[in-house]
Amino acid sequence: MNASSSLSAVDRRVTPDRRRQKFRALLFGSFRPRRRYIRRQDSTAITALDWHSSKWFAVALLILTLSLIDTLLTLVLLDQGAIEVNPVMRYFIFEGGRVFALSKLGMTAGCITLLILTTRSRAFGRSPAGPILYLTALIYAGLVTYELWLLDALRLT
Repeated sequence: MNASSSLSAVDRRVTPDRRRQKFRALLFGSFRPRRRYIRRQDSTAITALDWHSSKWFAVALLILTLSLIDTLLTLVLLDQGAIEVNPVMRYFIFEGGRVFALSKLGMTAGCITLLILTTRSRAFGRSPAGPILYLTALIYAGLVTYELWLLDALRLT
């Protein structure tokens, strides 16, 4: 195939290049996944895959569950006289418990989604981003444990 015939093939294309529609690829791939493995080594785009391992879903579900428990325990602790030290969350708490819970869970879900989309890419150019999900689950488990300890300490006083 010479250069003139490939150029005429490009000229006949009526629809836009579907590889450039990242949001559509993410949305469509969620319901009908086709790309389960990276085919090219140089393909590091978020949309290179539209199917992810079920272990990431399980870790994401664990993190969201721990985040929900954290939200409920935070509201109980605030009711017992504790003070929220995170300034961003403090703002949402002043807006009301429902706003706080929805914003906290929404931010957590958004970040988890981004982490899952980037599980096969490299974090900071070195290590795979997937284990960050495990680290996040461990941090949330530690936070929930700490809040349970605080709640027990507040009840004793």
